This record gives sequence, C-alpha cells and structure tokens, in this order.
Amino acid sequence: MPAIVIALGDAAPHLPPRGSLLGLDLGTKTIGVATSDADRRLATGVETVARTTFTADAKRLLALAAERRCAGFVLGLPLKMDGSEGPRAQSVRAFARNLAKLTDLPITLWDERLSTAAVERELIAADVSRKKRAAVIDQHAAIYILQGALDRLANIQK
Repeated sequence: MPAIVIALGDAAPHLPPRGSLLGLDLGTKTIGVATSDADRRLATGVETVARTTFTADAKRLLALAAERRCAGFVLGLPLKMDGSEGPRAQSVRAFARNLAKLTDLPITLWDERLSTAAVERELIAADVSRKKRAAVIDQHAAIYILQGALDRLANIQK
C-alpha cells in the first residue's frame, strides 16, 4: 500500500511514538538530508544527494531511511510568502506522491519558507566561505526544516 502524504499538523496519528524521521530539502540540483534521533528531539545532517533521476534519488533516500530505521519523511514545502504554492511547491508535492508509491512510511510536508535564507545568514555569520557554504547549504537547510518540524510535533503532542 502506498504511503500517505499529509501536512505535518495531521501527521501525529500516523507516526509511531518513537522512531527517527528523515528530513529533506528538495532542490533542483541537490537534496539536503537530515535525520532525527529516535525521540525526535534533535535534527542532524546526513548528506547532500546530487540529483540525477527520480528513481536513483528515491533509491538513495529509501536506503538512508532504512539504514536509520526511520518512521517517516518530512519534506520541506517551499510556499510563497503569501502562503500560496508556486511551481517549486508543486514539484515537491509531485516528488512526495511519487515517493509514496515506493514506501509505506508516512510523508509529511512542512512549510519551509525562508529556511535556506536563514541558514545562509547563519553560515555567513559563522564566517564560512562562499565555496564551503555552497557545499553544505542544502544539508543545513534540511536540518533547519526537520528541527522546525520536530519542535512543532512536540507541541502538538503536549
């Protein structure tokens, strides 16, 4: 049976009480990947996947989820500032629908407005060079997205 694709606010009943989540920042050229601990308190970076084909990308992401015994996915949904969806958000939704056909793990969508900009500012403040920022920005954005989702889930379950 394919996985469900739902908003994070509706995810709690579909997730087991424990188990790590895999957070994804889907870019056009790369996918930033982060994971949480089993108690879903802290997000950490995993890797940046260079995008090739959907099949190859999905295979790598599913392997990462299996290695970490993940209970679900959190995909950053790049909404516009007014809350509407543009082509990038539609692309993320399409990726989620296609990934759902390959797994039974729930896939949640989390509003990621300004995540990359926030991470960029943090890296600049830390005096990270432009070249090094480019190498880690997507992974750090995935951490930012996943940590926001973890914090929200913790508040929902209180």
